[in-house]
Amino acid sequence: MTKLILSAALLLAACVAQAEKADSSKPTQITFDQLESDDVKQIKTFTGNVVLTRGTLLMKSPKAVVTEDPEGYQFVVLNSAPGVQATFRQKLDGAGDQWVEGQADRIEYDNKTELVKLYAKAQIKRLEGAKAASQVDGEFISYDSRKEFFAVKNTPSGESKPGAGRSTMVIQPSSKLAVPAPATQPAPGK
Repeated sequence: MTKLILSAALLLAACVAQAEKADSSKPTQITFDQLESDDVKQIKTFTGNVVLTRGTLLMKSPKAVVTEDPEGYQFVVLNSAPGVQATFRQKLDGAGDQWVEGQADRIEYDNKTELVKLYAKAQIKRLEGAKAASQVDGEFISYDSRKEFFAVKNTPSGESKPGAGRSTMVIQPSSKLAVPAPATQPAPGK
């Protein structure tokens, strides 16, 4: 079973284009209801309908903690609230209208490595326009947009443990594989 899950994750990774490269050089805009900021420690805690936007990257959650390192890179932790998961969405480089979006109880985003980690009740979809091309659900999903790599684990801690849970992946038929319509048979006796 582990081999099947690993194969599915690798197949999904092969289907994904790289995240929009221009996003990393765009300013970050954050809207929120409340803010607590510690400029000495470079920690900002946003609460209430937090929406973080940078280029095509869009993150939403009830609470977000943004930490900045001495080099200026940001580390964001999005936290859910009862009935409301944290979400992210980002356009992918490449041809067409391709997006990746995800949701989880907690999402961590590292601006330096462009690594997104989704913890507990995690889901990632690759979209072509508004249509889901593939989807993976699990307790932990790590998405590296630079290396175009996903990893899915069966516990919210990011470990895989025997019997801890199962993950699911759905891959839609490729739009590249045009299936011809079946030939119409004349009615008997005509």
